[in-house]
Amino acid sequence: VQLVESGGGLVQPGGSLRLSCAASGGTLGYYAIGWYRQAPGKEREGVSCIDTLDGSTYYSTSVKGRFTISTDSANNTVYLQMNSLNAEDTATYYCAAGYCTVIAGRESWGMDYWGKGTLITVSS
Repeated sequence: VQLVESGGGLVQPGGSLRLSCAASGGTLGYYAIGWYRQAPGKEREGVSCIDTLDGSTYYSTSVKGRFTISTDSANNTVYLQMNSLNAEDTATYYCAAGYCTVIAGRESWGMDYWGKGTLITVSS
């Protein structure tokens, strides 16, 4: 599976962006798609994930209520709508394919394929 992110760029605090993750070489329904981010000097963080088979969605506490993940199965694309952006959202954002689910009441994510990332800078 090949994944290509797009939609990054510079945005002012309080603004919005929509990221796209285009998948090829596989069918979305076989994978969950996750969005991760990594800021300079920080560890990679799982931001959101969608199980494309049953539509279950997951969000980190840092983005819940501001970000929305969605799927366009016809175009094999997953989107991440990001609103109310702030400086702490500045990072390189990656999409990945694998699984995200709940096991024994706890979320479990595991990714096998990764895109190359797209940079988002939130600054005035």
